[in-house]
Amino acid sequence: MSVESETAAAAPAAPPAAVAPPTANPALLGLICFLPAGITLGLWFVGYLDTTALPGGMIPALTFSAGLFMMIAAISALRVGDSVSAAIFGVFSAFWTSFGVLLMALNNGWIIDAGTGEALSTAQIGSIQSTYLLSFTLVFILLTLATLRLPLMFTIGFVLVDITFVLAYLGVTAGNAGLFPIAGITTFAFCAVFAYILFDAFGQTLGGRAMAMGNPLVRS
Repeated sequence: MSVESETAAAAPAAPPAAVAPPTANPALLGLICFLPAGITLGLWFVGYLDTTALPGGMIPALTFSAGLFMMIAAISALRVGDSVSAAIFGVFSAFWTSFGVLLMALNNGWIIDAGTGEALSTAQIGSIQSTYLLSFTLVFILLTLATLRLPLMFTIGFVLVDITFVLAYLGVTAGNAGLFPIAGITTFAFCAVFAYILFDAFGQTLGGRAMAMGNPLVRS
């Protein structure tokens, strides 16, 4: 036995490499809390939830399930340096929270005609709703265009969100209630897309393989 081998045998074994803790993924919280609100919205569009008799029936799912917890997901994304996810979760949180507040305000008469001091007319309520929907429609279209470098599945989901908002806006401004069931179908469609993305995120976090997401439309 050589001196080198004896020295090597006497040397202490190197400690095992430390296992890095899993990286936090705020998308898990954001997406899973998004889905109940999205499904509730779709059920409202197709007429399953009667908002005439139950005008506040959507508020808990919108404001607390989606609005609050997507805000937490946005903050968590910022903490891990993921500004894109933070912006996405932040704008969806802004929509769900403000939509819930708008429903509460309109259902409880918190907004009145400043000129007469009386309750709002149907036309005035429609004007408020159309302005609100138009604002978020434009923002979500901007979000879709700004995120074309994400995998294709994300773009498909955002396009379906855009279509839903356009249908809802046209339904309110034109007084065409027939567009709302179609908006319900597109709502369920984007919920299915985001559920697929959520399933992939859970799988990868738990050590599984990545699911197919499609190539981005913009690569450079």
